[in-house]
Amino acid sequence: MNRREMLIRETEGLTASDLQEVLDFVRFLKTRSSKKQSETLTFSESSLRKDWLRPEEDEAWQDL
Repeated sequence: MNRREMLIRETEGLTASDLQEVLDFVRFLKTRSSKKQSETLTFSESSLRKDWLRPEEDEAWQDL
């Protein structure tokens, strides 16, 4: 049995209120993961900007 199946099995018999809490937590986890990815991209962009915004880079990419 994989984790998804285990999770579904564990939710069987929960009250509607408890299921709502589980759903809220799953949505929280997805949001948190999305925010981490966004932060990583933002930090990467700012650290790489100094390399991207150079005349040598413009020259290297001008034919594309």
